[in-house]
Amino acid sequence: MEVGKPAALGQFALVALAFAALMHAYVVSDFSVLNVVQNSHTSKPMLYKVTGVWGNHEGSMLLWVLILSLFGAAVALFGRNLPPTLKARVLSVQGLIGVGFLLFILLTSNPFVRIDPPPLDGQDLNPLLQDPGLAFHPPFLYLGYVGFSVAFSFAAAALIEGRVDPAWARWVRPWTLAAWCGLTVGIALGSWWAYYELGWGGWWFWDPVENASFMPWLAGTALLHSAIVVEKRDALKSWTILLAILTFGLSLVGTFLVRSGVLSSVHAFAVDPARGVFILALLMIAMGGSLLLYGLRAPVLKLGGLFAPISREGALVLNNLLLSTATATVFLGTMYPLFLDAVGGGKVSVGPPFFNATFVPLMVPLVAAMAVGPLLAWKRADLAGALGRLKAAAALTAICVLATLYAYQGGPVLALVGIAMAAWAFFGALAELADRVKLFRAPLAESLRRAVNLPRSAWGTAVAHAGLGIAIAGMTGSTAWMTEKITLMRPGETVQVAGYDIAFTGLGQERAENYVATLGSFRVTAGNSLVADLRPSERFFPVTRQSTTEAAIHTNWVSDLYVVLGKPDEQGAHVVRIYHHPLVPWIWIGAIVMAAGGCISLSDRRFRVGVPERRARPAAPVPAE
Repeated sequence: MEVGKPAALGQFALVALAFAALMHAYVVSDFSVLNVVQNSHTSKPMLYKVTGVWGNHEGSMLLWVLILSLFGAAVALFGRNLPPTLKARVLSVQGLIGVGFLLFILLTSNPFVRIDPPPLDGQDLNPLLQDPGLAFHPPFLYLGYVGFSVAFSFAAAALIEGRVDPAWARWVRPWTLAAWCGLTVGIALGSWWAYYELGWGGWWFWDPVENASFMPWLAGTALLHSAIVVEKRDALKSWTILLAILTFGLSLVGTFLVRSGVLSSVHAFAVDPARGVFILALLMIAMGGSLLLYGLRAPVLKLGGLFAPISREGALVLNNLLLSTATATVFLGTMYPLFLDAVGGGKVSVGPPFFNATFVPLMVPLVAAMAVGPLLAWKRADLAGALGRLKAAAALTAICVLATLYAYQGGPVLALVGIAMAAWAFFGALAELADRVKLFRAPLAESLRRAVNLPRSAWGTAVAHAGLGIAIAGMTGSTAWMTEKITLMRPGETVQVAGYDIAFTGLGQERAENYVATLGSFRVTAGNSLVADLRPSERFFPVTRQSTTEAAIHTNWVSDLYVVLGKPDEQGAHVVRIYHHPLVPWIWIGAIVMAAGGCISLSDRRFRVGVPERRARPAAPVPAE
């Protein structure tokens, strides 16, 4: 068992050395390495030389294994309070996953393949990936994907030992929380990149690869809440173990979708389908083995404490039920076309209408219960009493809905429901904090003392729930009240959109290290006041002979004005797309607030200390004779 710790640390050190070697090859433009030839160029800015390391299949798999080994090393270093047997089994399962992916890299995806003679220059990186958003999106996404492997390892180790108890839940929660925070930021960065880089004016399209990251996020959210019940009430143990297995399984499904060649997506890597077969085999071994172990050992797990349906446990069970159903809905819509095509049933497309009609209704009761659940007592609760403490939140929610009705002259009914959900989640989180510190029910000094002494996990929960409310408001506003105008414009012409006058004032050229751009100049005014000068562009990358559009966005943090310059026609008029998105910045603000809430919870001393060790009392001193 003692071998586990140095093995985990050694694995991380060696993979980190390999990753550093590949990064060095990119930085110095070592074109004797085929991977560098295919994804780099001497004229590329240094930022994109570095990010090119993971802007391809082989390099991104090396980053995947680096983060996997990092989590294993972290368990070895910071798992001091773990029982030696459990720690050894967690490290062994984590190491087994590492063996599988290292074999995958060595046998099918070697990033260090040499080319002789080396070419004078490289073929450059996909222009869509030459963007700062892609410098940070994949690492954060992998922190989430791979971080859930630790929860999986803890679940497998617990099944091998045949024991799941509150101490196990306390140990597994910080790792799950860290992965959840990373995945939240990763998804938000990917959405933001798609919004401003692809020039289509949207922030989410239910693309299969987008769904591949969203499914483990939903399952991981359910796992976080389920583990609370195990820790506090020693219940839902079998279900929590299953969620830990399925969450990492969905991460592997996402890896398969991106790298198997079965999807055509801006996110997907075009790779040899044989690599997809290897990942599918890894997925079947990991999931098949763990589910077999679950089937054999789960029935012997002892049942935990009983609880009434109206209780905090009951609210968390409802949370899990709705999140799991939402995950299954997204999984079905994403995988059904692939299954049908695989069995010769033809090609079908499942798009946003299906997901909007099936996923969104599941979120309404989830958000409604989210504000009530934290105010319920464990084991048995008074629902009327909890609702009574939310009177102020209900009143503020009603005010927000009425204000929306007034501002938008009625507005779509579903938009009003969305605003009500957003306000309920946000003000419900504040009401929970107010209740915990007895605001207005105790002297202000007493409330401040309670606020200071409140566990950070309680603060983190409230902040994350409030962040979800902010994000829902952004999603609702940008969807329901978006203004779109697509028109042909020549320099000197003006159009009106959402109360703004947008004048096309001219064209210009810009040359950078890796592209040549045609710039459009647009002056935005409201009345006699200048609002912004926007300069959207179309960039041409000479090495790859590809073009990209670069949107120009003016934001006041309440709405975005979004302008995209298209190609000219024969008469010299350019296609110009203009969008006005109310509340859209709140989507990413809300996501960052949610991740911040997770980080606040992660800083809770109880997670750092873990479960206290039992120590024998010192023997009483023998009195002197």
